[in-house]
Amino acid sequence: MTIYALSTAPGKGGVAVIRVSGQHALQTYHDLTGQQNTPKPRIANYCQLSHPETKQVIDQAIAIFFKGPASFTGEDIVEYHIHGGQAVTSALLKALEACEGTRMAEAGEFTKRAVLNSKIDLTEAEGIADLINAETEVQHQLAIGQHAGQLRQIYEDWTEQLTKLLAYQEAEIEFPDEDIPEGLSDDIRPQLLQLCSDIREHLDDNRKGERLREGIHIVILGPPNAGKSSLINSLAQRDIAIVSDRAGTTRDILEAHLNLGGYPVILSDTAGLHDQTDDSIEQEGMARAKTKAAEADIRIYMFDAQDGLEPTAQDMIDDSTLLLANKIDLATTENRINNAFPISVKTGNGLDAFLHHLIEKLEKQYALPRQNSALLTRTRHRNTLEECYNALDTACSTELAELAAEDMRLGLRALGRLTGRVDVEALLDVIFRDFCIGK
Repeated sequence: MTIYALSTAPGKGGVAVIRVSGQHALQTYHDLTGQQNTPKPRIANYCQLSHPETKQVIDQAIAIFFKGPASFTGEDIVEYHIHGGQAVTSALLKALEACEGTRMAEAGEFTKRAVLNSKIDLTEAEGIADLINAETEVQHQLAIGQHAGQLRQIYEDWTEQLTKLLAYQEAEIEFPDEDIPEGLSDDIRPQLLQLCSDIREHLDDNRKGERLREGIHIVILGPPNAGKSSLINSLAQRDIAIVSDRAGTTRDILEAHLNLGGYPVILSDTAGLHDQTDDSIEQEGMARAKTKAAEADIRIYMFDAQDGLEPTAQDMIDDSTLLLANKIDLATTENRINNAFPISVKTGNGLDAFLHHLIEKLEKQYALPRQNSALLTRTRHRNTLEECYNALDTACSTELAELAAEDMRLGLRALGRLTGRVDVEALLDVIFRDFCIGK
């Protein structure tokens, strides 16, 4: 079935692009333009589009033909570049509905067809989604690398290595009388151990890629009236939290999504922490604050510089916690703490220096790896790689060749699920190529 859909954002715009993909894509061009000639691929064709049944003129447009398999989906594609008015796009979509063998595409169906036709793999398809949703420079660069095949290259290299090792193992089991080098299993194990080590190193990344894709969680903690709500409003440059002199105004978790130096941040304001309340709602707010703090990637502990750092704060502070002494415009020099950043949210004094330090901390912890490297960006990747690693780790410690081979097959299937490409013929190809069995 040939599919079509609006590929640009809906709404009013200068130009809209409607994409058609499938065996009848070129026929829609004939039906809409009345021209029977086949347009040259990848050449912009100026044409008039009309409804195939009513012949009512829709628009003066540009049509571009992409001959499969040299197209995004691997099928014939025609793109119609039209004026971006809602009436124009609606009229063309209705006209395409009237064409034979066409239907509206489902969500993500163009990319799905690209995967099924081996134009891209699953990780590259996920990179496209991340590229569309990227809101910061770091997210953009992460998505670009994944869409360019950085993860695919890693997983395909591992698949090739494991396929070869499994083929050797299978050859030793299935063809014991052939001219196969002795002691092959002794050669397989060190290579398999190295592959396990490479996968483990890839997994032990402190979930950096997932944090960059979803947002780095930063939690603001501190006693009531320390200025936490004023800080989140200042950093977000809009009113996220209610600011009041009354203690305990913030009781639930309030969040703001920010772009700090190109890094995606989810900044959370929490209830004030203290131990002198019988209010059950306030107690629940403090419990949620502590839970959020335990899950945070970075913690900011904020206190009133006039009061100093209370003794009970030590339970919420570790070496990676940033200390903020607010209201320095009201405090004396003696009340300031050496390792705390002195700021005044009210006057803005010290905020720039603190932000600079916070961005430096983000860069140190979450900088993208060197070129031609890649990070895990999804739980799907991590879970599947863990499954692969566990299977191969078991294979390394298994003495019986048949059981080791089965564990290696499980690991190979897991790698195949990562990219969406599982080639069962690859094993036979390696066996026959390397050992000339059956000649």
